Amino acid sequence: MRVAFVMAPRGVEQVELTAPWEAVVEAGGKPDLISTKSGRVQAFHHLDKADTFPVDRTVTESNAEDYVGLVLPGGLANPDALRMDKSAVAFVRQFFDIARPVAAICHAPWTLVEADVVRGRTLTSWPSLQTDIRNAGGTWVDEQVEVCRAAPATLITSRKPADLKAFCSAFIPEFGY
Repeated sequence: MRVAFVMAPRGVEQVELTAPWEAVVEAGGKPDLISTKSGRVQAFHHLDKADTFPVDRTVTESNAEDYVGLVLPGGLANPDALRMDKSAVAFVRQFFDIARPVAAICHAPWTLVEADVVRGRTLTSWPSLQTDIRNAGGTWVDEQVEVCRAAPATLITSRKPADLKAFCSAFIPEFGY
């Protein structure tokens, strides 16, 4: 079973990519790194450059129906760049349109706000996003992890790298593992 990991070419928080990726692999899944451009993604550790990771395919080459779920890692620059890319936003929205679970951590809900999928949902994030989430019609809570099963798709959100263990433990069963 394949899981989509969507990120911009630069700015993803490395641990928010690698910890969920490893959780998917350990559960027997196949993660795919999807980006807005082919090549490699430059990850960061806070504001410092970290490792690079190869892109498996671009968002324009991808279809949500090929995946059991979507993971949106955070980092400050990553979701801000994703929300400005219409193809990336449309790809994220596809998961909600076909009722596939989505997991987002840290600043990643910015992309969900842009996709107009937070209205009527309860979610968490990095604290600086709470006004954006409320203005988009969502309910923001300060919890380690929040699982919102509002139709049509389950949304699993988390606040920060320190919450990764709880985040991974919550989204893995929602993805059918």
